[in-house]
Amino acid sequence: MIFHSQLEFYKFPFGSVMTGEKIRFTVVLPRAMRATGVSLAIREDSSAESRFFPFFWRSTDGETECWDCFFTPRSEGLYWYHFDYSVSWGGGHICPDSAGEGQFSAEIRDWQLTVYQSDFQTPDFLKGGILYQIFPDRFYNSGKEKKNIPYGRILRQDTENPPEWRPNREGKILNNDFFGGDLAGIEEKLPYLQSLGVTCIYLNPIFESHSNHRYDTADYRKIDPLLGDTRDFISLCEKAKSFGISVLIDGVFSHTGSDSVYFNKNGRYGEGGAYRDINSPYAKWYTFGENRDDYKGWWGFDTLPEVNENEPSFTEFITGENGVLDFWLKNGASGVRLDVADELPDAFLDKIREIAKKNQRNAFVLGEVWEDATNKFSYGHRRRYLLGKQLDSVMNYPFREAILQFIKTKNAQRFQEKILSIVENYPPPALHTMMNLLGTHDTERILTALTDRERPKTGEEMSRFRLSEEERKKAVERLQFAAVLLYTLPGVPCIYYGDEAGMEGCRDPFNRGFYPWGRENTELLAFFRELGEIRHRYPVFQQGRFLPLSAALQCVAYLREDETGCIAVIANANPHEIDYYINRPHKERIPVLNAEITQTGVKIPAEKTAIVKLD
Repeated sequence: MIFHSQLEFYKFPFGSVMTGEKIRFTVVLPRAMRATGVSLAIREDSSAESRFFPFFWRSTDGETECWDCFFTPRSEGLYWYHFDYSVSWGGGHICPDSAGEGQFSAEIRDWQLTVYQSDFQTPDFLKGGILYQIFPDRFYNSGKEKKNIPYGRILRQDTENPPEWRPNREGKILNNDFFGGDLAGIEEKLPYLQSLGVTCIYLNPIFESHSNHRYDTADYRKIDPLLGDTRDFISLCEKAKSFGISVLIDGVFSHTGSDSVYFNKNGRYGEGGAYRDINSPYAKWYTFGENRDDYKGWWGFDTLPEVNENEPSFTEFITGENGVLDFWLKNGASGVRLDVADELPDAFLDKIREIAKKNQRNAFVLGEVWEDATNKFSYGHRRRYLLGKQLDSVMNYPFREAILQFIKTKNAQRFQEKILSIVENYPPPALHTMMNLLGTHDTERILTALTDRERPKTGEEMSRFRLSEEERKKAVERLQFAAVLLYTLPGVPCIYYGDEAGMEGCRDPFNRGFYPWGRENTELLAFFRELGEIRHRYPVFQQGRFLPLSAALQCVAYLREDETGCIAVIANANPHEIDYYINRPHKERIPVLNAEITQTGVKIPAEKTAIVKLD
């Protein structure tokens, strides 16, 4: 090859680098070209002009010759690079193809280089662990008496039925039916979470709100009465720590609820609030037009008035000393997940990180970003989430998409390209704390997503959609295949509550049913427990290097490797058993999961992902 950005022979070190870290680039050209020079053309993301650095000729094997160049970035940010070459009759460019391999090209295309701050660190408590996402109303009801319940709520006892999805007479979906899950219930189930190997709980919103999803915050300083109170939250965090489990809260700061202390459109909170009082201290938080009914709503929803996060009084309220984040971190939270982080201004994100780290050095700041977060372009400029001053890491939807596509299409090469793209672009501190997921409250249930049947589109059809016995069996097998990938790729696997128990469901609200206590798929549950035990048994999953072995013939193989050991993962998407030869200088191969060691390699069943320890 001329060059490949993902192979250390051509670029060392692999992937993103720290400021001040020297990079070696090597280009290999045919000797017959008689090249007279090669140069690195590199530009910072904010610049339209490239800088040029000459290569020096190093060696030849008679057929090819190596050219080397060294470059040291001094400031964090994105850099874009390609190579120019010259010959006696002219010259041209060396640019990437879709997999990162260099090709001679008449048109310029660039590789991405992510440069992050040398002091960028992320919390160690997540690395090598397991996340568990809980939709609080739908997990477990402790039976503890619910007090001071706000009006307008429907309390349900039929937890085996789906959430209400039908609009009311005015055509509005109120999301006001509640199943009674609470914080005390989560605390009661900590032994269950520990049995799965869970080390961190991510809670969907827990603050007072008047919908069951609670993304329409009514009071940032108050636990919703159906969930409990501040004492219940403190108790949960303290008891969780005794089980080795941390707690993340959900921060919804791009908007509030219209039915809130701050906006108070419905008058629930008296005569104050921005909607009713132009002199309200909260009035500056919102954007009004010619009258009070003309206000900016998040994505046009009038129940979610959008907040100006750069308004000093709002910034101080959330990120100041004794502000919202400071309050909950001091009361036991170990970090915060930021809803729609890509819609929050840079200055606001800077402040969030500042107060979080000031309160707890190891506080975790996680952002909701659905794309590659290193090169996201939004609100007119390139975002800088993962360079060291804002987020610790993000929700890893690209991995989910890659895994689902691999299962459906069996295209091994495309899967490897997508995984390597993220591994290459993300700074290691962020890479090893990514929230890897197969499902969340914003996606259909993973079992439903893994079926081949076309999904319904209307609420009525979705409410009746169920997998047949044959479809369910196939989906469970596919989920086991996918889960092994999730647990062994770089980052932290996250279980969306109930996926491990075999819950089904189309998109919101059917993906938010009540956990089926006593009706779990015991085979699937046992499998997730086994994966949790494997993940904790091998330290290599904390921050071990990701090394691809192969991607062909509907099979993907890779290594996780560090000073503690080496694990091989082979995903066989074929409908038949395969023998896989591991060409590595290891003395012994030890089967860990779905693997039978043979004289020449590893035998892997059809449509299974195997784990092998290499000694």
